[in-house]
Amino acid sequence: MSDPVGPDEESATIRRSDLRAGRSDSDATATAARSKRSRTPAPASAPVDGEESTVSRSSLKVRPAQKQPSRQRSSGATATGGSRWRSILGLRQPEVDTQAVHRNDAPIGGGAAPPSRSTRRRPELPTITLPRVQIPSAITQTGARILDLTGDRIKPLAEKTAPVWRPVSKTLAWVSPLGWTVFGLGIVAWFLASRYEWTELAMIAVACLVLFLACVALAIGRAKVEIRTDVDPTRVTVGEPATGRIEVRNLSGRGMLPLLVELPVGRSAARFTLPSLGSGKSHEELFVVPTERRGVIQVGPATTVHGDPLGLVRRTMEWTEQSELFVHPLTTSLESLGAGLLRDLEGEVTPDLSMSDLAFHALREYQPGDDRRYIHWRSSAKHGRLLVRQFLDTRRSHLAVVVDTSPDVYTGEDAAVELAISCAASLAVRSIMDEQDTTIVCNDQRISRSTAPLTLDTFARASVGPMDVFASTGDAAALAPDASIAILVTGSHRPFIQVQRALAQFEVEVIKVALVIDPDAQVGVRRGAGLTILTVRELSDVRRVLFSGVLA
Repeated sequence: MSDPVGPDEESATIRRSDLRAGRSDSDATATAARSKRSRTPAPASAPVDGEESTVSRSSLKVRPAQKQPSRQRSSGATATGGSRWRSILGLRQPEVDTQAVHRNDAPIGGGAAPPSRSTRRRPELPTITLPRVQIPSAITQTGARILDLTGDRIKPLAEKTAPVWRPVSKTLAWVSPLGWTVFGLGIVAWFLASRYEWTELAMIAVACLVLFLACVALAIGRAKVEIRTDVDPTRVTVGEPATGRIEVRNLSGRGMLPLLVELPVGRSAARFTLPSLGSGKSHEELFVVPTERRGVIQVGPATTVHGDPLGLVRRTMEWTEQSELFVHPLTTSLESLGAGLLRDLEGEVTPDLSMSDLAFHALREYQPGDDRRYIHWRSSAKHGRLLVRQFLDTRRSHLAVVVDTSPDVYTGEDAAVELAISCAASLAVRSIMDEQDTTIVCNDQRISRSTAPLTLDTFARASVGPMDVFASTGDAAALAPDASIAILVTGSHRPFIQVQRALAQFEVEVIKVALVIDPDAQVGVRRGAGLTILTVRELSDVRRVLFSGVLA
């Protein structure tokens, strides 16, 4: 019997035996069919196996996934598998499209139904983020304590046994990494050759070990020489030539083979290959020291190199001390600064009148409020009225210069910082030539009341880098409490409020000057907020802005 079919349904029928035959071919289609049949009311009499019965095609239609929650759950479990483990491991459940099961038209006439195909979305691989490993603080603190305890105990023992292990460590330091590689290769080849009786490895081992021992033999021995180095002059200005000389003398009683001598000069090293020298003979070499930049150039120590041409063993011996070549910044000649501190015994007399100083000027009649200590009693008795002494002010200058070496506050950075150092050096040299006290603070360098060469050496040692201008100015005020002029050399990008606060650390009567390096501004002098602001673009402009006597 066949079920009636409505007008909106197809009239084709499918045998139940055909559906059984296609069960093994399409699991997804069979599962959907069984789920559909469970919803269809059962007929009055169930068909017996082997009998043919028909099922309407409408009963095989699949409803949308959102209307069949039970089927969606079963389909997801069947398609993905292992959903329980995925939930336990915290992996994402891949989505399954329940509508991907397509309806297959079974042929009429008892043919086997073609296997159905299901379209599945490939699951994405999970992304695993490994946590950052952090060592507990207790472990690090314990390790630090152990190192402190063992260091305190091992250090005395190491000092006592230094005569034993120090020569051994120096000897082992002769061998270069290449030499240790050749030696290790020889040992490994010797072991393998003795174990497996390989003649080729034995030859390699013998070659490596013989080569290593031969190189060590070349490095053994002590050359009896005398080496002298000198640089003339030891102080130069940027750009001035500086030459050095190295002299090697053979002090042994026999001839000396060619010898390699190395002499570090700044960041580079000069190498001299000396010819064979007889007993008592000497050889001299000249070298040029680069002086394009301000700084301190380390020359030496001169060392002799003993070893092999392959570089397996290298033994060096120092023969001279390290010397220094000072490259001073550029300076320009300036006029006398002409300002000073009041009431100084060795100061210069000024036309300013005062009631208490060291230079006597004249007598005048007593006025209420005058100090009675300065009453001249003899003249008062002679003239019949009280007369007091009047003085002239005396001044002695003390110049305090602070250089801002922060490159970010200048236009031009390092080159502008060098210009600022040159301006400060010019001011310092002029002050010392006027026999005035001078205090310099330039980054990490400080000097006070010294000579011109030593002051320029301080500028040569100063490094370029960020600095705390407020703290540096405070150091200058502490080094020069009697300063009469305070100059801060800085760039145009330094805020004015910072310059004002820094110079405010000096006393009220001190002349405060801000020397600003700005290549884009107009050269000139301004006054405001208790400061004198000098703007320069190059080194020669310092003489122009000081010509008007702004520091007097």
